[in-house]
Amino acid sequence: MVQIIAGGKGKGKTKHLLDMANGSIKTAKGSIVYLDKSSKHMYELSNKIRLINVNEFQVNSNESFIGFVCGIISQDHDLEIMFLDSFLKLASLEGEDISQTIATLKNIGEKYHVTFVLSISLDAHELPDNAREDVIVSL
Repeated sequence: MVQIIAGGKGKGKTKHLLDMANGSIKTAKGSIVYLDKSSKHMYELSNKIRLINVNEFQVNSNESFIGFVCGIISQDHDLEIMFLDSFLKLASLEGEDISQTIATLKNIGEKYHVTFVLSISLDAHELPDNAREDVIVSL
């Protein structure tokens, strides 16, 4: 499953994502991972959530990003939720068509029972058709 928090830069998507991540601890039965482009939010996240700074790894294309996500899933069979802050930067998709990557994440999520919550710096109406239905918050 893919859930999207959409909105322009500076609208509060990261704050909303952090609140969702910390709130998910109460109901999650499995592991929670938070992917970010830095470790800046380390102290804002519960210590029960694994923060991964993607920039510490050589993830520099959309294909390597999908491989990175699959690698995380393969190492943690209890993974339940993955939060992805600044999704367009993490996945090297700024200014690119994101529809195929969204479809890929939906397939991965369905196969491995992982929910992906994405923060995307686009307004909801700018998203491709296959992503609009997944918007849970539009800022």
